[in-house]
Amino acid sequence: MDIGDQQDMVSRLKALLPGGWFRDSTPVLDGVLNGIGWALAAVYGLAAYARLQTRISTATDGFLDLISFDFFRGSLPRKHQDADSAFRMRILAQLLLEKGTRRGLIRVLQLLTGRTPWVFEPSRAADAGCYNTNTMGYGVAGGYGSLALPFQAFVVAYRPTGQGIPFIAGYNSPEGAYSTPSQTEYANPSLIQGAVTDADIYAAIDAVQPEGTIIWTRISS
Repeated sequence: MDIGDQQDMVSRLKALLPGGWFRDSTPVLDGVLNGIGWALAAVYGLAAYARLQTRISTATDGFLDLISFDFFRGSLPRKHQDADSAFRMRILAQLLLEKGTRRGLIRVLQLLTGRTPWVFEPSRAADAGCYNTNTMGYGVAGGYGSLALPFQAFVVAYRPTGQGIPFIAGYNSPEGAYSTPSQTEYANPSLIQGAVTDADIYAAIDAVQPEGTIIWTRISS
């Protein structure tokens, strides 16, 4: 029995009845109360569902599409076979963006992919390190600095983990039983479920990078 289901509603109704009015076995009363309990459980479920749709972080189904249309006027539609979780990440990544800053670039990729990108600015001492500090040494700082590369940055953006094409195995992979990978078809991009594409990552970077800058981007799994 879960809170708000039919059995829970029936038990709550029975608890409100005066003691001693009915026998231990009450099939007629149980039938009446179950009818009322079914209706109350349906109302409770509808109210719980409606409550989810009041926040982007919990909205589902077509309400996410309405939210996207309200904020972006059709410029951010749901993709084919796009799951709610992936669509929600793309909405949050594009909503109230901090633009023109290093932090904004990192934040939009974190929201979109769930992973923190690697960012290196050659003209930024904090990235390249400097002499007479503990930031020098192989593997300590990001790389060799250079003032000859102003207004440029190198970014490694990481694809989300766990996305892909379910139930299609690679070459020479086992196949056979239910719910196991199959080798009976070729994969294509239309079969990818809940994916954040490389184009989405490039678009997110373009949306937040300052004008007049170059962001050299590599996408990695």
